[in-house]
Amino acid sequence: MEVFIDADACPVKDEVYRVAARYGLHTHVVSNAYMTIPSHPRITRVVVEAGPDVADDWIAERIAPGDVVVTNDIPLAERVLGAGATPIAPNGRVFTRDSIGAAIAQRALMEQIRSTGAITGGPPPFGKADRSRFLQALDETINRERRRRG
Repeated sequence: MEVFIDADACPVKDEVYRVAARYGLHTHVVSNAYMTIPSHPRITRVVVEAGPDVADDWIAERIAPGDVVVTNDIPLAERVLGAGATPIAPNGRVFTRDSIGAAIAQRALMEQIRSTGAITGGPPPFGKADRSRFLQALDETINRERRRRG
């Protein structure tokens, strides 16, 4: 089991590092630009070319069943589920096969509304409760996979 972070604009990288270290998991930090990461043998920095979906493609091509991917990107979350891995948003939302369809539909609806010029606002500010939910979801996901593997 490995952890992949869709790292551009991810607010929970430090939390991932700590949890992954506690479980001895390798973490891949994937971004379009150089970013500072802790010096640790189980943390790998991956800088991909700039462009739409380049980081997503890198992650999707390497994940395996049971891996965990931290991302806010709904199309990437769908690809992760298709590969048998678990996508978790930084706010603690665990995407599932049952919830991904609604998330994709909502994303498409919001894109349509924005294309009309409507100002829809952004997501709510990221707060302590989001961070706490994320830590709980990540820990539960890792433990569930560890139990499944025996």
